[in-house]
Amino acid sequence: MTYTPAKADQFIRENKHLLRSEYRLNYHLMSEFGWMNDPNGFIQYKGEYHLFYQHYPYRPEWGPMHWGHAVSRDLIRWNYLPVALAPDKPFDRDGCFSGSAIEKDGALYLMYTGHIMTGPDPKNDYYQIQNLAVSEDGVRFRKVDDNPVIGLSHIPPGASRKDFRDPKVFRRDGRYYAVLGSNDGQGNGQILLYRSEDLIRWAFVCVMAKSDGNMGDNWECPDFFELDGLDVLMFSPQRMPPQGRDYRNLHSTVYMWGRWNAVDETFQAEGYAPMDQGFDFYAPQSTLDDRGRRIVVAWMDTWETEIPTQNGHYWAGALTLPREMVRKGGKVLFKPVQEIERYRGELFQIRDLILDGETELAAGGDSYELEAVFEARDAERFGLKLRVGENEQTVLSYSTVDGVFCLDRNLSGIGPKGVRETEVPLCDGKLLLRAFVDRSSVEVFLQDGEKVMTARIYPGERSLGIRAFAEGRCSLASLKKWDLRI
Repeated sequence: MTYTPAKADQFIRENKHLLRSEYRLNYHLMSEFGWMNDPNGFIQYKGEYHLFYQHYPYRPEWGPMHWGHAVSRDLIRWNYLPVALAPDKPFDRDGCFSGSAIEKDGALYLMYTGHIMTGPDPKNDYYQIQNLAVSEDGVRFRKVDDNPVIGLSHIPPGASRKDFRDPKVFRRDGRYYAVLGSNDGQGNGQILLYRSEDLIRWAFVCVMAKSDGNMGDNWECPDFFELDGLDVLMFSPQRMPPQGRDYRNLHSTVYMWGRWNAVDETFQAEGYAPMDQGFDFYAPQSTLDDRGRRIVVAWMDTWETEIPTQNGHYWAGALTLPREMVRKGGKVLFKPVQEIERYRGELFQIRDLILDGETELAAGGDSYELEAVFEARDAERFGLKLRVGENEQTVLSYSTVDGVFCLDRNLSGIGPKGVRETEVPLCDGKLLLRAFVDRSSVEVFLQDGEKVMTARIYPGERSLGIRAFAEGRCSLASLKKWDLRI
């Protein structure tokens, strides 16, 4: 099959009437039709936020990757634009893989990975190179004549000759840089750093960071930025072994903090931590907007897990609610962008409800924001049950015995099951919980963003209830709930 952006757009127009709405999200970005995975090219350009994404428009499954494209003025309400990239050149013939965007001289440039198959085995017979496309209007893109701009000859000794992808391009100290995901071919993920003066001619600088043997065998989707005086390297390690309650998914996402040395162009790591303690948060990408906010969005699914909408719904995949990454009081916090509050409907509110057992609230729904403050008192365990229906519930609970918060989706409907836990201390005996429910997803922000847990859930349409509970006596000091109307 020959792929072009125009063919993809026509196919989507002619087939999107087939979509089933049952699990379609209300205030999260999905593909217009077909498959979506990694966010790409996240940037604010000419007054609008642009989000591109890995996209196979023809089926709800991974295929020869295109770049879907959407724009928004507020990060919540998105409008689809024409498909930006399709695998239609020799240097990207088997896929336009992940990458990023940067503005230069008023034009919008996309730097992306060209995927080239060399034999019948898709897991082993391939190589990857880095390409550039440009647009003067931010809608129609032309691939430059100099592609590939980073080819196989740019791969240093000791780096994989195959896994060489996902460039994130940025400008620092008057130069352009790009970080790329890779591995050493010996089971250790690593990040490669490149430098350019013009986005066309690139030179290898160094191995910016590398696994110590306990951080996965391949690193994907890197990003590097400064956050209030701290330098941050963000990436997604594959097959990272668990560390206590963290990194319990097959593939993870971490942020590594440290210091950038502008003289010798090196990064000295000082530590790392998970970005999300739930199930479905992968390949995040960030942008700095005109308000000075560092905003992060990720694929709200992950590899090698079941996605129920692949079966008869004609779509699969979604992106998370955009989150602001904030450094405060020596901590890095993740907060939902403030713009979501503009879409709040009527307020439902409870104050000073004493819990000892289970109480059904006179509120419910499938698309809402909920904010709760619990005072633990004598309770050993307390929390909320969301999307409650016949034999269905998603349980958010806190154990005062061990200081652990739990997200349990074993009864959340069809789709993948499981439990994820994270340690989070109470603050003056209180737990602040902010949850965003959107038909087939839940995102939970704890203690003002100290921890975040994300999960896809697929309950029945009638599972709309909300319940509060406690084992022992505690107080639901306040609960606010707003339907979100987009």
